[in-house]
Amino acid sequence: MGNGIDAMRPIRLRMLRGLLAATGDPRCRMELAGGEAVGALQKEALATLRISDLGALFRLVIDPELQLGELYTQGRLSLEGDAVSLLEAVFRAKAGASWVGKLISRRLLGSGLDQSLAASARSAQHHYDVGNEFYELWLDERMLYTCAYFPTASTGLEEAQVAKMDHVCRKLALRPGDRVIEAGCGWGALALHMARSCGARVRAYNVSREQTLYAREQAEKQGLAERVDFIEDDYRHITGRCDAFVSVGMLEHVGLAHYGELGSVIDRCLEPEGRGLIHSIGRSRSQRVNRWIEKRIFPNARPPTLGEMMAIFEPHDFAVLDVENLRLHYAVTAEHWLRRFERNRRRVVELVGEERARTWHIYLTGTVATFRVSSMQLFQVVFTRASNDRIPRTRAHLYTDEPSGFAEHAPAWREENGAL
Repeated sequence: MGNGIDAMRPIRLRMLRGLLAATGDPRCRMELAGGEAVGALQKEALATLRISDLGALFRLVIDPELQLGELYTQGRLSLEGDAVSLLEAVFRAKAGASWVGKLISRRLLGSGLDQSLAASARSAQHHYDVGNEFYELWLDERMLYTCAYFPTASTGLEEAQVAKMDHVCRKLALRPGDRVIEAGCGWGALALHMARSCGARVRAYNVSREQTLYAREQAEKQGLAERVDFIEDDYRHITGRCDAFVSVGMLEHVGLAHYGELGSVIDRCLEPEGRGLIHSIGRSRSQRVNRWIEKRIFPNARPPTLGEMMAIFEPHDFAVLDVENLRLHYAVTAEHWLRRFERNRRRVVELVGEERARTWHIYLTGTVATFRVSSMQLFQVVFTRASNDRIPRTRAHLYTDEPSGFAEHAPAWREENGAL
């Protein structure tokens, strides 16, 4: 080293180039704090990825799936420029971890997910009990933390979330007086909407205390407490009968091993002519969730494929009536969330600290990119009992201004066309 030659520089450059290649050679610039840089020129790059130290670079090369999020959260990695487009390019390249990272991943993923009652409650607490004010900063005014529905390109987030709830109500063909059971109700917006707009009576279950208390407060404020009962309990303890069963955004947390159990719950609750809808983030092929997401955001989460979802329906002879994929709607939903999060970032940091703020920022950034490139899907599946013939022959009822459909249309169709 006396002659001033840095013997480690070629190694650092080789590691940077290897990392760039492993991520599919996206149009980005990678810089190490020591001055080494590879990739596109700064003015031509989608974004610049800056790595603070050699140890951080080593961790990225060994296990990029986990360490990209970890190092960003710790402030040892920064993304400057269009981070969404950069991650989108990486995801499109379908770049995997290095062979060492893949080996580590297989070892870490060897055991099944813990979806016991206690573990489910802990997972909900980890994610949802961060505090309502935190979510109020970037969700819509009704606090819906699920995919919205955008009828037009100019539809705003508030309107799109109402459109989503209307879409669900039309699919369920809700009528005044219908008894609805909702499994996993978030902050209660859909349950309140079904009661207010459709005249339904709703029992909504949730394991998050923070959300349940908020939902009950909203029911009192809106004068709907007599029509909506928010119950702090696990879906496995659902009792009673219903004309419609709905679950929006819960299935991801149920676990494949418990799909039969969820199906049994629905089977014991749903009336002979009852309808059901399950709305869930999903996959095109079976795989575990990203390990960093599982560690930092959604412990024990597992988005299913459509084939895996059939384990809910087939054992109980439920007939699937309609399947819709709202993936592109979720990409737009997440774009709205990310913009609001960034606009309110200073307050986010005050509430949860810099590290947690960075955690959620990279998560929301990755969510936009993931749904843009079809790494994830968003399924809505409508079903009924196989023996129920009070069902519409077309989807016309889904695109009217008023919720309608099953019971209203079926008698006329039977008279005109015979039994369905």
